[in-house]
Amino acid sequence: MATKEKNIWILLIFLLSGLVIGGLLGEIAKNTDFLWWLSYGEEFGLKEPLTLNLSVINITFGLMFRINIASIIGMAIAIFIYRKV
Repeated sequence: MATKEKNIWILLIFLLSGLVIGGLLGEIAKNTDFLWWLSYGEEFGLKEPLTLNLSVINITFGLMFRINIASIIGMAIAIFIYRKV
């Protein structure tokens, strides 16, 4: 049972690293003429953060996702590498 949970965590680490590295490469590629399409994507989440005032403490919640073509390719490569490992 422990090996199955470990594999899920490794898969999540691979997916997140593919997402982050792909997103960074997409942002870098936006300035290149023939790789501009890698930076095409959408942004979704909370535009304005939610604030919870409890009189003693203020808590602010905010979450924004930026998905582009390069990050999707990075996640696909991460899944491919995970299956090979």
